[in-house]
Amino acid sequence: MTEPTATRPSRHRRPGWLPGVAVAAASAGLAWGIHLLVPAIPLLTAAVVLGIIVAQLPVMQNLLGGVLAPGLSVAAKRFMRLGIVLLGLKLSVIDILGLGWVTIVAVVGVVLLTFGFTWWFGRTMRLPGHQPLLIATGFSICGASAIGAMSGVVGAKDKETATPVALVTLCGTLAIAVLPALWHPLGLSAVEFGHWVGAGVHDVGQVVATAQIAGTAALAIAVVVKLTRVLMLAPIVSAAAVIVRRNAAPDAPRASRPPIMPLFVAGFLAAVVIRTLLVVPVPVLEAADTAQTAFLAMALFGLGTAVRLKELVMTGWRALIVGFGSWAVIAALSLGAVALG
Repeated sequence: MTEPTATRPSRHRRPGWLPGVAVAAASAGLAWGIHLLVPAIPLLTAAVVLGIIVAQLPVMQNLLGGVLAPGLSVAAKRFMRLGIVLLGLKLSVIDILGLGWVTIVAVVGVVLLTFGFTWWFGRTMRLPGHQPLLIATGFSICGASAIGAMSGVVGAKDKETATPVALVTLCGTLAIAVLPALWHPLGLSAVEFGHWVGAGVHDVGQVVATAQIAGTAALAIAVVVKLTRVLMLAPIVSAAAVIVRRNAAPDAPRASRPPIMPLFVAGFLAAVVIRTLLVVPVPVLEAADTAQTAFLAMALFGLGTAVRLKELVMTGWRALIVGFGSWAVIAALSLGAVALG
């Protein structure tokens, strides 16, 4: 007797994550199109904003919490880690050393001071859960990408991640307009302006969009300084993993404890070593750059879909104060670092 169709396991059943990943991919493509039409809008910023917009639509909220949820989770977590690994291929230690030890020490100092201040300020303002740590990571290192990396290590919930992502996207987008307006009043040269942008703006795409206004020389130093900040992601995330591991309950299952060095951080460092020691063909670098951008765009769209602006406005005023305070501090410290350089 033939088994009823309803109870027969399907060999061609669609994976549960596929709808969400497909939506994330389509949205990343739309963000790319927006960036092509308006180059001043960074692709990754457009991806986050699209996710935030979609999350506010009542017709989409049931889908985001239902059929699309598994795929968006895959995008926000696994694709984020893949993108960060490939980001390492943009970094050459030789380029960073070319900045000179004074500039390198100043950049590292700005990252550590901003991180420490923001984490302290967030705890002082009684932000819930891991929000102080996530906001500190995003504002001091590399925006929403860093937040996604840290949230995976400390096991932050989507709601804890959503507010920091919204804040760092808002402030980074504002920086694209605010910093160029202050360029000449502050009496900065083009190169000094590029240094300031690289040290003080959050996301790599936002750095490019801001610094390119001052020309090629400003853009070049802005990118190198920014990538020097990105390199700080590895030790800071690894340190967080060690702390979480030590604070875990003695009887906690081993699977719930993060490794001393997360695998994606090891991959990121391996990519940096490869770029530093080997001559990587240009086509390989271009393909890796395209893949990295695609992975991060899908991941940031996924993170954006967890943002609820109504809740942020009504209950997140403390987070807004911390975010804008951190933005002001990193801008001031970065300007001081330019003066030292």
